[in-house]
Amino acid sequence: METPSVRDYLKLHFIVFIWGFTAILGNEMTLGTADLVLYRTGLAALILAVLMKVRKRVFVLPYRAIGQLFLTGLVVAAHWVTFFESARISTVSVCLAGMATTTFWTSLVEPLFKRQRIQAFQVFLGLVVIFGLYLVFKFEFTHAAGLMMAMISALLAAVFGVLNSKFTVKYPAYGITLYEMTAAALGLIVFIPFYKSFILGTGGVYEVPVLRDWILLLLLSGICTVYAFSASVELMKRITAFAVSLTVNLEPVYGIILALIIYGEEEQMSGGFYWGTLVIILAVLAYPVARRLYRRRNAKLPSVQV
Repeated sequence: METPSVRDYLKLHFIVFIWGFTAILGNEMTLGTADLVLYRTGLAALILAVLMKVRKRVFVLPYRAIGQLFLTGLVVAAHWVTFFESARISTVSVCLAGMATTTFWTSLVEPLFKRQRIQAFQVFLGLVVIFGLYLVFKFEFTHAAGLMMAMISALLAAVFGVLNSKFTVKYPAYGITLYEMTAAALGLIVFIPFYKSFILGTGGVYEVPVLRDWILLLLLSGICTVYAFSASVELMKRITAFAVSLTVNLEPVYGIILALIIYGEEEQMSGGFYWGTLVIILAVLAYPVARRLYRRRNAKLPSVQV
Protein backbone atom coordinates (compact mmCIF):
# COMPACT_ATOMS: atom_id res chain seq x y z
CA MET A 1 0.00 0.00 0.00
CA GLU A 2 1.27 3.49 -0.90
CA THR A 3 2.02 5.97 1.88
CA PRO A 4 -0.83 8.50 2.31
CA SER A 5 -0.04 12.22 2.12
CA VAL A 6 -1.47 15.13 4.11
CA ARG A 7 -3.46 16.05 1.01
CA ASP A 8 -5.04 12.57 1.02
CA TYR A 9 -6.23 13.01 4.60
CA LEU A 10 -7.57 16.51 3.88
CA LYS A 11 -9.43 15.16 0.87
CA LEU A 12 -10.87 12.38 3.01
CA HIS A 13 -12.18 14.92 5.54
CA PHE A 14 -13.73 16.97 2.73
CA ILE A 15 -15.50 13.84 1.47
CA VAL A 16 -16.79 13.09 4.97
CA PHE A 17 -18.07 16.68 5.21
CA ILE A 18 -20.00 16.12 1.98
CA TRP A 19 -21.44 12.89 3.39
CA GLY A 20 -22.71 14.93 6.32
CA PHE A 21 -25.26 16.37 3.87
CA THR A 22 -26.66 13.03 2.71
CA ALA A 23 -29.04 12.34 5.60
CA ILE A 24 -30.33 15.91 5.37
CA LEU A 25 -30.91 15.66 1.62
CA GLY A 26 -32.69 12.33 2.06
CA ASN A 27 -34.82 13.75 4.85
CA GLU A 28 -35.98 16.56 2.59
CA MET A 29 -37.39 14.26 -0.13
CA THR A 30 -40.96 13.04 -0.44
CA LEU A 31 -39.91 9.67 -1.89
CA GLY A 32 -40.04 6.44 0.13
CA THR A 33 -36.65 5.27 1.39
CA ALA A 34 -36.13 2.37 -1.04
CA ASP A 35 -37.33 4.45 -4.01
CA LEU A 36 -34.97 7.25 -2.98
CA VAL A 37 -31.99 4.88 -3.01
CA LEU A 38 -33.14 3.39 -6.32
CA TYR A 39 -33.10 6.79 -8.03
CA ARG A 40 -29.89 7.79 -6.28
CA THR A 41 -27.96 4.72 -7.43
CA GLY A 42 -29.57 4.69 -10.89
CA LEU A 43 -28.66 8.33 -11.54
CA ALA A 44 -25.17 7.78 -10.15
CA ALA A 45 -24.62 4.82 -12.49
CA LEU A 46 -25.86 6.87 -15.46
CA ILE A 47 -23.62 9.85 -14.61
CA LEU A 48 -20.63 7.56 -14.14
CA ALA A 49 -21.24 5.76 -17.43
CA VAL A 50 -21.29 9.09 -19.29
CA LEU A 51 -18.14 10.32 -17.52
CA MET A 52 -16.27 7.11 -18.22
CA LYS A 53 -17.33 7.20 -21.88
CA VAL A 54 -16.16 10.80 -22.27
CA ARG A 55 -12.86 10.13 -20.50
CA LYS A 56 -12.44 6.79 -22.31
CA ARG A 57 -12.12 4.85 -19.07
CA VAL A 58 -12.30 1.05 -18.90
CA PHE A 59 -15.81 -0.42 -18.62
CA VAL A 60 -14.92 -4.08 -19.01
CA LEU A 61 -13.65 -6.05 -16.02
CA PRO A 62 -13.13 -9.81 -15.50
CA TYR A 63 -16.38 -11.76 -15.00
CA ARG A 64 -15.37 -12.83 -11.51
CA ALA A 65 -14.71 -9.21 -10.54
CA ILE A 66 -18.08 -8.11 -11.94
CA GLY A 67 -19.81 -10.78 -9.86
CA GLN A 68 -18.01 -9.65 -6.70
CA LEU A 69 -18.78 -5.99 -7.38
CA PHE A 70 -22.45 -6.76 -7.99
CA LEU A 71 -22.73 -8.54 -4.63
CA THR A 72 -20.98 -5.62 -2.95
CA GLY A 73 -23.40 -3.24 -4.70
CA LEU A 74 -26.32 -5.06 -3.05
CA VAL A 75 -24.66 -4.48 0.33
CA VAL A 76 -24.31 -0.78 -0.55
CA ALA A 77 -28.03 -0.61 -1.41
CA ALA A 78 -28.99 -2.21 1.92
CA HIS A 79 -26.66 0.20 3.74
CA TRP A 80 -28.26 3.28 2.20
CA VAL A 81 -31.83 2.05 2.70
CA THR A 82 -31.25 1.43 6.41
CA PHE A 83 -29.30 4.71 6.69
CA PHE A 84 -32.07 6.92 5.29
CA GLU A 85 -34.81 5.00 7.09
CA SER A 86 -32.98 5.49 10.38
CA ALA A 87 -32.93 9.27 9.86
CA ARG A 88 -36.64 9.28 9.08
CA ILE A 89 -37.84 7.23 12.05
CA SER A 90 -35.61 9.12 14.51
CA THR A 91 -33.59 12.25 13.70
CA VAL A 92 -30.67 13.07 11.43
CA SER A 93 -28.39 13.48 14.46
CA VAL A 94 -29.31 10.10 15.99
CA CYS A 95 -28.83 8.37 12.63
CA LEU A 96 -25.37 9.87 12.19
CA ALA A 97 -24.37 9.02 15.75
CA GLY A 98 -25.35 5.37 15.16
CA MET A 99 -23.17 5.31 12.06
CA ALA A 100 -20.16 5.87 14.32
CA THR A 101 -20.15 2.15 15.13
CA THR A 102 -18.66 1.59 11.66
CA THR A 103 -15.24 1.77 13.31
CA PHE A 104 -15.96 -1.06 15.71
CA TRP A 105 -17.42 -3.27 12.98
CA THR A 106 -14.46 -2.57 10.68
CA SER A 107 -11.95 -3.51 13.40
CA LEU A 108 -13.56 -6.97 13.37
CA VAL A 109 -14.49 -7.32 9.69
CA GLU A 110 -11.21 -6.14 8.08
CA PRO A 111 -8.92 -8.76 9.68
CA LEU A 112 -11.51 -11.43 8.88
CA PHE A 113 -11.68 -10.58 5.16
CA LYS A 114 -7.95 -9.91 4.78
CA ARG A 115 -6.85 -12.84 6.98
CA GLN A 116 -4.90 -10.60 9.30
CA ARG A 117 -4.48 -10.54 13.05
CA ILE A 118 -6.85 -8.27 14.92
CA GLN A 119 -4.78 -5.41 16.34
CA ALA A 120 -5.59 -4.60 19.95
CA PHE A 121 -5.47 -0.83 19.54
CA GLN A 122 -8.02 -0.94 16.70
CA VAL A 123 -10.46 -2.92 18.83
CA PHE A 124 -9.82 -0.59 21.78
CA LEU A 125 -10.58 2.53 19.73
CA GLY A 126 -13.63 0.80 18.31
CA LEU A 127 -14.81 0.12 21.87
CA VAL A 128 -14.23 3.76 22.76
CA VAL A 129 -16.58 4.68 19.94
CA ILE A 130 -19.09 2.17 21.30
CA PHE A 131 -18.84 3.89 24.69
CA GLY A 132 -19.59 7.20 22.99
CA LEU A 133 -22.58 5.57 21.36
CA TYR A 134 -23.70 4.26 24.77
CA LEU A 135 -23.82 7.84 26.06
CA VAL A 136 -25.94 8.79 23.05
CA PHE A 137 -28.23 5.78 23.55
CA LYS A 138 -28.60 6.40 27.30
CA PHE A 139 -29.88 9.94 26.88
CA GLU A 140 -31.81 9.44 23.62
CA PHE A 141 -33.59 6.15 24.37
CA THR A 142 -36.80 7.31 22.65
CA HIS A 143 -34.92 7.00 19.36
CA ALA A 144 -33.75 3.43 20.03
CA ALA A 145 -35.26 1.96 16.83
CA GLY A 146 -33.54 4.54 14.66
CA LEU A 147 -30.26 4.04 16.49
CA MET A 148 -30.40 0.26 16.06
CA MET A 149 -31.13 0.62 12.34
CA ALA A 150 -28.20 3.01 12.02
CA MET A 151 -25.94 0.41 13.68
CA ILE A 152 -27.07 -2.19 11.12
CA SER A 153 -26.28 0.34 8.40
CA ALA A 154 -22.85 0.86 9.98
CA LEU A 155 -22.13 -2.89 9.88
CA LEU A 156 -23.04 -2.97 6.19
CA ALA A 157 -20.81 0.07 5.59
CA ALA A 158 -17.91 -1.74 7.26
CA VAL A 159 -18.40 -4.77 5.02
CA PHE A 160 -18.46 -2.91 1.71
CA GLY A 161 -15.69 -0.57 2.87
CA VAL A 162 -13.34 -3.48 3.51
CA LEU A 163 -14.32 -5.18 0.24
CA ASN A 164 -13.68 -1.97 -1.72
CA SER A 165 -10.27 -1.58 -0.12
CA LYS A 166 -9.38 -4.95 -1.70
CA PHE A 167 -10.95 -4.18 -5.08
CA THR A 168 -9.24 -0.81 -5.46
CA VAL A 169 -5.81 -2.48 -5.54
CA LYS A 170 -6.79 -4.27 -8.77
CA TYR A 171 -9.49 -2.17 -10.46
CA PRO A 172 -10.10 1.55 -11.22
CA ALA A 173 -12.22 3.48 -8.69
CA TYR A 174 -14.77 4.70 -11.25
CA GLY A 175 -15.23 1.18 -12.60
CA ILE A 176 -15.83 -0.18 -9.09
CA THR A 177 -18.39 2.53 -8.36
CA LEU A 178 -20.17 2.09 -11.70
CA TYR A 179 -20.72 -1.65 -11.23
CA GLU A 180 -21.73 -1.25 -7.59
CA MET A 181 -24.22 1.54 -8.30
CA THR A 182 -25.69 -0.46 -11.19
CA ALA A 183 -26.03 -3.55 -9.00
CA ALA A 184 -27.66 -1.51 -6.21
CA ALA A 185 -30.20 -0.03 -8.63
CA LEU A 186 -31.02 -3.40 -10.23
CA GLY A 187 -31.36 -5.02 -6.81
CA LEU A 188 -33.85 -2.36 -5.71
CA ILE A 189 -35.82 -2.64 -8.96
CA VAL A 190 -36.47 -6.26 -7.99
CA PHE A 191 -36.84 -5.64 -4.25
CA ILE A 192 -39.28 -2.70 -4.22
CA PRO A 193 -42.29 -4.41 -5.92
CA PHE A 194 -41.82 -7.52 -3.74
CA TYR A 195 -41.52 -5.45 -0.56
CA LYS A 196 -44.50 -3.23 -1.30
CA SER A 197 -46.73 -6.10 -2.47
CA PHE A 198 -45.96 -8.82 0.06
CA ILE A 199 -44.63 -6.94 3.12
CA LEU A 200 -46.40 -3.59 3.11
CA GLY A 201 -49.40 -4.71 1.06
CA THR A 202 -49.51 -1.34 -0.74
CA GLY A 203 -48.92 -2.57 -4.28
CA GLY A 204 -45.72 -2.78 -6.28
CA VAL A 205 -45.71 0.68 -7.90
CA TYR A 206 -42.53 2.74 -8.08
CA GLU A 207 -42.84 6.31 -6.83
CA VAL A 208 -42.21 9.18 -9.25
CA PRO A 209 -40.09 12.09 -7.94
CA VAL A 210 -41.47 15.63 -8.04
CA LEU A 211 -39.32 18.44 -9.45
CA ARG A 212 -37.79 19.31 -6.05
CA ASP A 213 -36.91 15.66 -5.50
CA TRP A 214 -35.16 15.50 -8.88
CA ILE A 215 -32.99 18.50 -7.95
CA LEU A 216 -32.05 16.96 -4.59
CA LEU A 217 -31.45 13.58 -6.25
CA LEU A 218 -29.03 15.15 -8.74
CA LEU A 219 -27.08 16.69 -5.84
CA LEU A 220 -27.17 13.42 -3.93
CA SER A 221 -26.13 11.36 -6.95
CA GLY A 222 -23.62 13.69 -8.56
CA ILE A 223 -21.75 15.13 -5.59
CA CYS A 224 -22.45 12.87 -2.59
CA THR A 225 -22.28 9.62 -4.59
CA VAL A 226 -20.31 9.84 -7.86
CA TYR A 227 -17.63 12.21 -6.61
CA ALA A 228 -17.46 11.33 -2.90
CA PHE A 229 -17.91 7.56 -3.25
CA SER A 230 -15.42 7.22 -6.12
CA ALA A 231 -12.89 9.49 -4.44
CA SER A 232 -13.13 7.52 -1.19
CA VAL A 233 -12.58 4.25 -3.07
CA GLU A 234 -9.52 5.76 -4.79
CA LEU A 235 -8.12 6.93 -1.44
CA MET A 236 -8.24 3.36 -0.16
CA LYS A 237 -5.21 2.66 -2.36
CA ARG A 238 -3.21 4.61 0.23
CA ILE A 239 -5.34 4.75 3.39
CA THR A 240 -6.49 1.62 5.23
CA ALA A 241 -10.19 0.77 5.46
CA PHE A 242 -10.00 1.15 9.24
CA ALA A 243 -8.49 4.64 9.01
CA VAL A 244 -11.16 5.65 6.48
CA SER A 245 -14.01 4.31 8.61
CA LEU A 246 -12.58 5.98 11.73
CA THR A 247 -12.40 9.33 9.94
CA VAL A 248 -15.94 8.80 8.65
CA ASN A 249 -16.95 8.94 12.32
CA LEU A 250 -16.62 12.70 11.94
CA GLU A 251 -19.66 12.53 9.66
CA PRO A 252 -21.97 12.79 12.70
CA VAL A 253 -20.12 15.92 13.82
CA TYR A 254 -20.39 17.63 10.44
CA GLY A 255 -23.93 16.37 9.90
CA ILE A 256 -25.14 17.39 13.36
CA ILE A 257 -23.74 20.89 12.92
CA LEU A 258 -25.44 21.18 9.53
CA ALA A 259 -28.71 19.77 10.93
CA LEU A 260 -28.66 22.28 13.79
CA ILE A 261 -28.11 25.12 11.33
CA ILE A 262 -30.88 23.94 8.99
CA TYR A 263 -33.48 22.54 11.41
CA GLY A 264 -32.73 24.52 14.59
CA GLU A 265 -34.47 23.36 17.79
CA GLU A 266 -35.91 20.29 16.05
CA GLU A 267 -32.43 18.72 16.04
CA GLN A 268 -31.25 19.83 19.48
CA MET A 269 -30.25 16.88 21.68
CA SER A 270 -29.43 16.29 25.34
CA GLY A 271 -26.02 16.94 26.88
CA GLY A 272 -25.27 13.20 26.90
CA PHE A 273 -25.63 13.09 23.14
CA TYR A 274 -22.93 15.71 22.67
CA TRP A 275 -20.63 14.09 25.26
CA GLY A 276 -20.92 10.86 23.29
CA THR A 277 -20.03 12.69 20.10
CA LEU A 278 -16.99 14.19 21.83
CA VAL A 279 -15.78 10.70 22.81
CA ILE A 280 -16.06 9.69 19.13
CA ILE A 281 -13.98 12.69 18.04
CA LEU A 282 -11.26 11.81 20.56
CA ALA A 283 -11.13 8.26 19.17
CA VAL A 284 -10.70 9.66 15.65
CA LEU A 285 -7.88 11.96 16.76
CA ALA A 286 -6.18 9.17 18.71
CA TYR A 287 -5.97 6.75 15.77
CA PRO A 288 -2.94 8.21 13.92
CA VAL A 289 -0.97 8.42 17.19
CA ALA A 290 -1.87 4.85 18.21
CA ARG A 291 -1.03 3.51 14.76
CA ARG A 292 2.37 5.24 14.76
CA LEU A 293 3.22 3.91 18.23
CA TYR A 294 2.15 0.40 17.19
CA ARG A 295 4.38 0.46 14.08
CA ARG A 296 7.32 1.91 16.01
CA ARG A 297 6.97 -0.79 18.67
CA ASN A 298 6.90 -3.56 16.05
CA ALA A 299 9.89 -2.10 14.24
CA LYS A 300 11.95 -2.32 17.45
CA LEU A 301 11.11 -5.99 18.03
CA PRO A 302 14.08 -8.23 17.07
CA SER A 303 13.54 -10.58 14.14
CA VAL A 304 13.87 -14.30 14.82
CA GLN A 305 16.02 -16.40 12.50
CA VAL A 306 14.74 -19.96 11.89
